Amino acid sequence: MLPAASLGQEACGLVRSRHNGSVAQSLKDDRADTERAPSAQGVRRRVSVLTVVGTLLLVAGVGCLGWVAWQYFGTNITSEKAFQQETTQLREVWERPAKQDAGSADGEIAPTVIPGDAIALLRIPAFGEDYEVPILSGTDLSILNRGVGHYTSTALPGEIGNFAVAGHRVTHGEPFKRLLELNKGDKVIVETRDRIYTYVMDGSPRNLTVQDTETWVLDPSPHEPGAEPTKAVMTLTTCQDLFHSPDRSVGFAHLAKTADK
Repeated sequence: MLPAASLGQEACGLVRSRHNGSVAQSLKDDRADTERAPSAQGVRRRVSVLTVVGTLLLVAGVGCLGWVAWQYFGTNITSEKAFQQETTQLREVWERPAKQDAGSADGEIAPTVIPGDAIALLRIPAFGEDYEVPILSGTDLSILNRGVGHYTSTALPGEIGNFAVAGHRVTHGEPFKRLLELNKGDKVIVETRDRIYTYVMDGSPRNLTVQDTETWVLDPSPHEPGAEPTKAVMTLTTCQDLFHSPDRSVGFAHLAKTADK
């Protein structure tokens, strides 16, 4: 039999051995956990990158929505104000005494047209009693934002030849928003300083679509390309699609009546 002291020493040694083994195993497990678990710095870095990317995407989305809202609502508000201003200014000009062309046998007013100036007023009864927009000289985008544009290479209102105009169907006041609703026989009224011209639609613009490169619709005699014009006609053009495209809807009308003011 071993002395009690020996038993006590062996027990203490056993306890120490077990304690040292537990500590070693614990350290080993901690190292394994450390290797498996990502560092706090790495987690923060990934969260930070995701936050930045998410914020940028959110800002881009809000910006796109804002741009669309401006195009489809904001530009209409500003252009409608411009329509009213151009109409008011044109009527004020008409009220002033006009200079006569000394070389004209019938005393016609000699037109002095500056690009961007309003030259006439357009009314289409089918669009309502309140529909009235200015017709401006030129078809640049900056001009079309203020009214309907006149192709300056074509005839003036009432003249023999082709009086051709263009207007937005969507955005920027949408003066030709309902152009495709016109039918054969609908009236298009053009008012100048001295006269009121009434054109009558020959057909609906929804029935004729051309590419923006097909300029024959602007010819003096669009129904007879190359022929010398013998009557006064009018051509109305607009985008065929609601979004930007090369397609153009075209409607033709003929002069049916001229009245002095």
